[in-house]
Amino acid sequence: MRVRVDRDRCCGAGNCVVTAPEVFDQDDADGLVLLRRAEPPADAADRVRLAVELCPAGAISVAPRPVPERSSTS
Repeated sequence: MRVRVDRDRCCGAGNCVVTAPEVFDQDDADGLVLLRRAEPPADAADRVRLAVELCPAGAISVAPRPVPERSSTS
């Protein structure tokens, strides 16, 4: 999973920080979201998805982590 945040959309509610503090933080200066880990550990995936749902501004999105391409040696 790859996490993205849009600080321009963020309203500083802090639901993400409460839900997944290992992934999200809040800027002390303006209260807006800070992304601590763009690729969180697998055990945080459910909490990250919940943070996406709870974000009132829709400032968080997730996408599958890209699978590295294998190089062929033929």
